[in-house]
Amino acid sequence: MSDDDLVVRRGWVVPGRELHWRFSRASGPGGQGVNTTDSRVELSYDLAAAPGVPEHLRDRALRRLGHRLVDGVVTVVASERRSQLRNREAARERLAALLREASDPDPPTRRPTKPSAGARRRRLDAKTRRGAIKKLRGRPDE
Repeated sequence: MSDDDLVVRRGWVVPGRELHWRFSRASGPGGQGVNTTDSRVELSYDLAAAPGVPEHLRDRALRRLGHRLVDGVVTVVASERRSQLRNREAARERLAALLREASDPDPPTRRPTKPSAGARRRRLDAKTRRGAIKKLRGRPDE
């Protein structure tokens, strides 16, 4: 494992050679420096064709990231820092978090439950008490 490798989770490490970097000029304010430095970073990873991804994690991630993928490639962009190095670190962290979240197991299905008899009774008692309080606000019966 080298320094370029991206650790997504235990059992899934993306080799640095499978990551594709692109650099461009960032938009927005920044004075003279913004017009001369390529500080905006795009980090792409071909999730569909990557050989090192466990099959069950790949299927889950492809299903969950379907709206973000272009031909099986997921891309993250970082341009909020002034230096390219800091934007590279931000893009790496963002991609790792995105892949980690996409490959998490599905949450357990919710089993529908019913309120207990005591909870139903307490609810109805509270409604009765509230109704009695509101009834006292009216005109007294004469």
